[in-house]
Amino acid sequence: MATIIRLEKIKSILENLDLVTAIEEGFVQYSNNNTVVPPVGELLFEEPKGEAHIKYGYIKNDDYFVIKIASGFYDNVKLGISSSQGLMLIFSQKTGEIKGVLLDEGYLTNIRTAAAGAVVAKYFAPKNIKAIGIIGTGIQGRLQLEYLQKISPCKTVWIWDRHIESAEQFKNELKGDYEIHIAKDTSEIGKHCNFILTTTPSEMALIKAVDIQAGTHITAVGSDTPEKQELESAILQKAAIVISDSIPQSKSRGEIYRATTDGTITADKVVELGTAIQNSKLHRSNENQITVADLTGVAVQDIVITKAVYLNYLDANS
Repeated sequence: MATIIRLEKIKSILENLDLVTAIEEGFVQYSNNNTVVPPVGELLFEEPKGEAHIKYGYIKNDDYFVIKIASGFYDNVKLGISSSQGLMLIFSQKTGEIKGVLLDEGYLTNIRTAAAGAVVAKYFAPKNIKAIGIIGTGIQGRLQLEYLQKISPCKTVWIWDRHIESAEQFKNELKGDYEIHIAKDTSEIGKHCNFILTTTPSEMALIKAVDIQAGTHITAVGSDTPEKQELESAILQKAAIVISDSIPQSKSRGEIYRATTDGTITADKVVELGTAIQNSKLHRSNENQITVADLTGVAVQDIVITKAVYLNYLDANS
């Protein structure tokens, strides 16, 4: 009989886990070819606008394999429900038996993405983050800010969203913990911030290279299909370091895909995150470098977080 773990319990379990360390180790395993991660499966919808991603795989010589289905339907807010939905399935790698069903409603996908952002910041953020810029003030924008606090104490935040009501709500809800400014446009984010997070489903570039100051780091997490793009490709050309969470995935989706397809950069400029973590020569080496991380989301993150939640639940209920 499969163990069913619901969202409320999942959230309480996450409080006990060091997810940044776990996700970091997952990226290392991935880049060291110690995982089996097939290409992403996806369904794209037009009316209403939405998508569903199927990511799955396993770490070699482990006990489990994981299949994750997560969706994003951006008009859900009009219905009073989260844009993120989904679940995680964990199976025995030895027998194929289903061991657990995590009814996380897309929450674990959001959390593992935010933890990945913190991993990137650990190695590529400027030593002195003057201000944090967030483009897109939805669920992921909030979580990226929360997890960044594990790496940097910076409390000065500039935000921009195409829906001003969303930006104002973000500011009102978080102003007790942060000094939050609403930018009139994305160029103002570049002017004030040397650490920028982009978390939108945009299909056209929102930030221009001319607006990025020396020493800025950008983590782009919104562009996870071939159609999406948040960064002008010239930003990647301007960057001293370009990081991909998955080089194979960057050949078909994300900022790197767009920049290589239009000829702005060549594939040999890109370094995989798990490789960079292990080699200090691939980290930021001075405070004038522009660095970019393109996170399209890798199944190893889902494997690691699902296993951690499942095992913690078993320990607590044994």
